[in-house]
Amino acid sequence: MKWKKLLAIGMTAVMTAAFVSGCGSNNAKDAGGSSSAGKKIVVGLDDNFPPMGFKDENNEIVGFDIDLAKEATKRLGREVEFKAIDWSSKEAELKSGRVDVLWNGLDITEKRKENMLFSDPYMDNRQIIFVKKGTTGITDEKSLAGKVVGTQSAGTAEEYMDKSDFFKKNVKEVKKYSDYVSAFMDLENGRIDAVVGDEITGRYYMSKHADSLEAIDSPVGEISTFGIGFAKDNQQLRDEVQKVLDEMKADGTMAKISEKWFGKDITKK
Repeated sequence: MKWKKLLAIGMTAVMTAAFVSGCGSNNAKDAGGSSSAGKKIVVGLDDNFPPMGFKDENNEIVGFDIDLAKEATKRLGREVEFKAIDWSSKEAELKSGRVDVLWNGLDITEKRKENMLFSDPYMDNRQIIFVKKGTTGITDEKSLAGKVVGTQSAGTAEEYMDKSDFFKKNVKEVKKYSDYVSAFMDLENGRIDAVVGDEITGRYYMSKHADSLEAIDSPVGEISTFGIGFAKDNQQLRDEVQKVLDEMKADGTMAKISEKWFGKDITKK
């Protein structure tokens, strides 16, 4: 009987050690181990935001940020899925886990930092004014008094105008659109007097409509920077992506992608 009792004790010890070892393994993963290795990264974006991310004539999602994300995930050895979302609900999409990152010309703001982690800034972005070609009288922010101005909902320009006394009191109306393309179409058709929005997106759109639009090279509000947004509790993914972005910057890959879309390297050094 004694040997049976010793055997039972021994088996119990082995099972306990295995259980503790297993728990230790899971805890290591939770603490930032390799549990995410190989897992697909779901990128949330506004798929009508050229040239950062948009659908081309073949209905394929393309753009500067798309190329960056593809190269970064390739280096991480992970698949990537691009998921079009309602940009005004982007923080809820990220928090819920329906997307892993927001990577689509996302401005880094103090308000957004309350709800998400950010990569290091990789590009500057100004908000400027766009008008119909031949327009006179609009030369800077103050000259928008009495005008109907369009912008994209949930964007940096909207945030600035919503808290600006000038836009509240002096601008006739601020019309908000689901995307900049719709705003520019209304501008071309004379339904609004101007668009205030991201310089990068606006100049790209303008290059395709050079006969109908022009830019007023006068910034509205503060100059912002683009970054990649991550869930507050996903420091591991943030650090993994930042590491390969740093590598892409150092080896010139990021500059080449910028030259492809903008004709020059406009990324932050």
